[in-house]
Amino acid sequence: MSFVKSKGFKYFKNLIIGVGAAIVLVGALFKIQSWPYASEMLTAGLLTEAFLFLMLGILGPEKDYYWEKLYPGLDNYSSNVAPISASSGAGAPVKALNGEVVESQLGGMLGELQVMSKSLSSLKALQEVDFSGTKKQIEGMNDFYSKLNEAVVNLGDSLEDTKQYKDQMASLNTNLGSLNRVYGNMLTAMGNAPAK
Repeated sequence: MSFVKSKGFKYFKNLIIGVGAAIVLVGALFKIQSWPYASEMLTAGLLTEAFLFLMLGILGPEKDYYWEKLYPGLDNYSSNVAPISASSGAGAPVKALNGEVVESQLGGMLGELQVMSKSLSSLKALQEVDFSGTKKQIEGMNDFYSKLNEAVVNLGDSLEDTKQYKDQMASLNTNLGSLNRVYGNMLTAMGNAPAK
């Protein structure tokens, strides 16, 4: 059975399937067009396909994924499946990704996002004022805020998302600082403008 699982056999099996299908299609074309040797080609192609289906039925499907190494007992219907959390068979540590781990690593980030959401809602009022440069920055911040919300929704999916979240938070802090400076400059400029 080791030959059946080899790469060479898999390549040969795919080659035969492709050639058999091609012969069937060409035979069908010849039959539809009423060309000579149409019956022979169609018969050869169908016999090749019948042989292939018989071979695939006897050999059975290939198992490509080995999830039972990470979740022992996964291939047993009545087992109690729990992920390996200490280490894998090779000695490399495997960390289980569950809600408690994600929650402990995120800490108070969601609370900070709520505070920032309120701050950004207050900044929306600036959109109505005609500050040409500031208006573009606020539109950019709104776009960034919507992307940040998407990142928060997907944050629980992966610990890698936590790193991206931190990067976006740093960018948001930089943008808010820049926006505050521009707003302060605009207020100063408006205060220094001569009265009409």
